[in-house]
Amino acid sequence: MIGACARIALFSLLLFIGAMPAEAEPLTQNGVQNGVVSSEVKLKKSISLFNGCAIIVGVIIGSGIFVSPKGVLIESGSIGLSLIVWTISGAFSMLGALCYAEFGTSIPKSGGDYAYINEAFGPLPAFLFLWVALVIINPTSNAIVALTFAQYTLKPLFPNCEIQTSVQWVNLIAKMLLTFINCYNVKWATRTQDVFTIAKVLALCSIIIAGLIWLMMGHTEYFEMPELFAGTNLDPGHLALAFYSGVFSFSGWNYLNFVTEELKDPYRNLPRAIYISLPTVTVIYMLVNLAYFAVLSADEVIDSSAVAVTFAEAIMGPFAILMPLLVAASCVGGLNGVLFTASRMFFVGARNRQLPELLSMINIPYVTPMPSVIILGFLSVIMLVSSDVYALINYLSFTESGVVACVVAGLIKLRFTRPELHRPIKEITIANLMREVVSGKHSYTLNLIIPITFFTMCVFLLVFPFFTQPGELFIGLGIISTGVPFYLIFVAWKNKPQLISRPWSKYFNLDCVVDAGSDIALIAAPKITFLV
Repeated sequence: MIGACARIALFSLLLFIGAMPAEAEPLTQNGVQNGVVSSEVKLKKSISLFNGCAIIVGVIIGSGIFVSPKGVLIESGSIGLSLIVWTISGAFSMLGALCYAEFGTSIPKSGGDYAYINEAFGPLPAFLFLWVALVIINPTSNAIVALTFAQYTLKPLFPNCEIQTSVQWVNLIAKMLLTFINCYNVKWATRTQDVFTIAKVLALCSIIIAGLIWLMMGHTEYFEMPELFAGTNLDPGHLALAFYSGVFSFSGWNYLNFVTEELKDPYRNLPRAIYISLPTVTVIYMLVNLAYFAVLSADEVIDSSAVAVTFAEAIMGPFAILMPLLVAASCVGGLNGVLFTASRMFFVGARNRQLPELLSMINIPYVTPMPSVIILGFLSVIMLVSSDVYALINYLSFTESGVVACVVAGLIKLRFTRPELHRPIKEITIANLMREVVSGKHSYTLNLIIPITFFTMCVFLLVFPFFTQPGELFIGLGIISTGVPFYLIFVAWKNKPQLISRPWSKYFNLDCVVDAGSDIALIAAPKITFLV
């Protein structure tokens, strides 16, 4: 894991040195900057409410529900406590999603966490988030899903063989294919997301139905006392690690905020997509876990390398061979969703001149942020050197908890420092949520207790694991701190020599259209700042 992060940091350094923007040149009255009509090229609003729900559900239901039940059970110690952890993880994610719904409608710009941290705390914290997202969050998230995809794809073909090399090749092929789709066409990417989201929901529904039938046949022994809570571990550090695995399975609820500029009617559809998707996923997850534990004992879940496949082999007979394929389809949807949304975040950061200008460029024929998509795909491939899924989950969950805690702290801060900021979302009740889903109209605000509660839970997830694994604290903080010199040299230092800012500029002029008639013509997007 550390070696992979080091490789990504080295690549990022080369990218920064080679492609950081020079001082911004003013647009002419025709919108032409350095020979490029940059003001006329922008991402299109092509994401509908259904597409938005598919993105949220598709990213959340990636690999977590097929991998994390084992991680939650190991740390919690019992089936009963693990089910409680799953319930609280769903409630935790819903609280966070409500906070992001307020931010997303108050600051309707793509970029998600980056845009909100920039608004609340300024450019340095926003840049550090971009750095962490570039080095850890998105490459690691993609690596976890890709590893699960490859393992489930190859398990039916090589049930008793060591297939590590084959896993890496399958990962590579899948990422290259999805990178091509996201570079080529936004509709292709969203349709891919729709199809694989439907496939993964069908896979989970098959698990739920089989488990419920098993329960109705009288197999309730694992839910009886004292078996239900046998082995419970209430140590705060282990509980936090259990929540890491549970929260990881819900990660992705904030990804629609990354593509707000491409969402049709974001004031209406962003909150509606969140209100529809999160309760749906929470109910599905709880039923799937009940199904798992109805059929498998705690020891069987812990010993399994692929819980869904073990479940299918125990109960589905000849149809069990379909389960790995359905899980693999679920992982493809998760990979595609992360690649589609996270690439927009890096695009916005570069457009705001905090990442290399290359990442702010749009492909002209297809109107996609092609360089950003390609770079994200490449960084995800680097992270594949680690095959320990649960170590990756712990690193990722710690980092994401820190990021969302920072975002929600910014939300609380702006309530006091920017009371005039337009906030379409207000008092949240069950009745109002139902009206939101039906009408999409907003006339009330988010109660301040919700972000405060969510922030407190994030702090718990950040602090308590280090009583059992203190090394991860220093590794995480060390990786974050490496972004400071990058910011000081490449962003804050305005009058640096061209040798540092653009050493390759005499060979490559990144501001110019490569070839207006080619499929790889690029254009630099204009700078847009979120501070108002």
